[in-house]
Amino acid sequence: MTARALIRGTGQGALVAAFLLLTAVPLVNFLGRPLAGFHIPGSSTYTQQLTFYLAFLGGLVATWTGKHLTLSTAGLLPEGAVRRYAEYCAACATAAVTAVLTYASISVVLAERQQGALLSFGLPTWISESVMPLALGLMTLTYVRRSSRSWSGRIGAIAIVGMVFALGLMRPTDPVAWLLCLLLLAATLLESPVYAAMAGLGMILFWRESTPVSAVTAEIYRLIASPTLPAIPLLTATGFVLAETQAPQRLVRFFHALFGFMAGGVAVLVSAVCALFTAFTGGSGITIIALGGLLYPILIEEGYSERFSLGLVTAAGSLGLLFPPSLPVILYSVVAKVPADQLFIAGLVPGLLLLMLVAVYGIIFGRKLHTQRQPFVWHELLKATWGAKWELSIPLLMAVLFGTGLASLLETSAFACAYTIVIACFIQRDLHLFRELPQVLLKATALVGAVLILLSCAMGLTSYLVDAQVPAQLLNMVQARIHSPLVFLLALNVVLLVLGSVLEIFSAIVVLTPLVIPLGTAFGIHPVHLGVIILANLELGFLFPPVGLNLLLSSSRFNKPMIALYRYVLPFLLILGFGVLLITYVPALSLGVLSLLERP
Repeated sequence: MTARALIRGTGQGALVAAFLLLTAVPLVNFLGRPLAGFHIPGSSTYTQQLTFYLAFLGGLVATWTGKHLTLSTAGLLPEGAVRRYAEYCAACATAAVTAVLTYASISVVLAERQQGALLSFGLPTWISESVMPLALGLMTLTYVRRSSRSWSGRIGAIAIVGMVFALGLMRPTDPVAWLLCLLLLAATLLESPVYAAMAGLGMILFWRESTPVSAVTAEIYRLIASPTLPAIPLLTATGFVLAETQAPQRLVRFFHALFGFMAGGVAVLVSAVCALFTAFTGGSGITIIALGGLLYPILIEEGYSERFSLGLVTAAGSLGLLFPPSLPVILYSVVAKVPADQLFIAGLVPGLLLLMLVAVYGIIFGRKLHTQRQPFVWHELLKATWGAKWELSIPLLMAVLFGTGLASLLETSAFACAYTIVIACFIQRDLHLFRELPQVLLKATALVGAVLILLSCAMGLTSYLVDAQVPAQLLNMVQARIHSPLVFLLALNVVLLVLGSVLEIFSAIVVLTPLVIPLGTAFGIHPVHLGVIILANLELGFLFPPVGLNLLLSSSRFNKPMIALYRYVLPFLLILGFGVLLITYVPALSLGVLSLLERP
């Protein structure tokens, strides 16, 4: 075994162990509570540190495997010298930003060492934090190596990194700062990861104000310290484990037995399965990739046109983002400091509304096909329900545990992760505990690292916006021009829709939420209702041209040109847009159930 293979194997083992420990610690507290309140002392510190390790070591895995979130527009360029040059520029920009992040994180670690703080289990804090510069440094080297196949190209990338550091020693000026921002934006459009754009913008703006760039990395702990943030890796692992089993096939059979007798029942099936799956995975990416190849042939076989089938699969990939245990909802609750349980309750009816609108359109379209419908058979429904009983029990048990207050969101997520592993490895036996489960968790780690590093970097940019009083300035500007809450909501819909089509949803939540909340408060909009509006608009942004995430994923998955997909999703974009307007202007859809539950 080579040294490189040994290091990689050790790192992978540590990541799997971190995932399992992150699952075990909250689960032990939950199960031990009835036993005279038994709990693990300092458990919150353990979960925070494990999340910290998963963020940066997972980010390193995401770099090695190419899983960082990007706009992927470089893929639209034709093969050849132009595309290679674009990819080289993007890699150099990413290496430069990550190198500066490494330097900034070293400054944070050195400052922590001087303070001499200790974690609850006696380890010096600075030693634990050292994983941050270590991972970022290895990520920098990886991007330099990948920038070119030739050593001359790699040396050129190193020279660009050195130029950026030299530039940091200069006195900042506005023209230079804005030029750097434009170059960074161009690199992002060419395929530089979104985390580099967020971190780079934050550091450029802090440098412009003569503030140390370590302010970006210092914001990471503010995010990691959130008690609900560790739920994100746990729920991500739950979704990945489900995606790697036969759960999609069992759920398809269940919904087919339930809705197959209807005209357009297959379209309802697709909508329901995608919504359920997206709620667990937290995003449309896994849904389209994992279920697209399964659901698209079913629609074609049922007689639906290619245009309708691709449009439905692309649109349905984002349904379910308002349903528990959706990761964007949890993240919004962290950033906005709104209780996650209230957001989930408030999002239930709006989420069902969007799902029903797509399903009804599918039924109307299905009636025109005049295909032979299968009869409703109780025996088949019972058999399919029995076959999918374990998968269907996961959301039910989570709703009971979290909804009744028996478990916190973190404990509920840990239970869901452990329960799903038990189902996959011991009950359904779709995964081998030792041969296959670790690989699934490593795949989940790459996404967790990509998301958490992106969030950390976005928090740095958000910190600058808050320090520069951008929310207050934006509030004054809006109040000077807009006086009606209805007009404000309409403008908010348009802005969120456009930004949701070009920003990744997690970074959009972190960056936009602190800007929008003061505006909503000034116009008297309930913070929970505002959260549902933001999430519903960002969900719709997945379908909005030119580079909505669902469009990019569907284009890649089904090998279809983006222009064709614009036409395919247009009916669904209009239908869901109507639903978003209803959610926006009828607050009772969000707050009605919540107010009923809060009544004595």
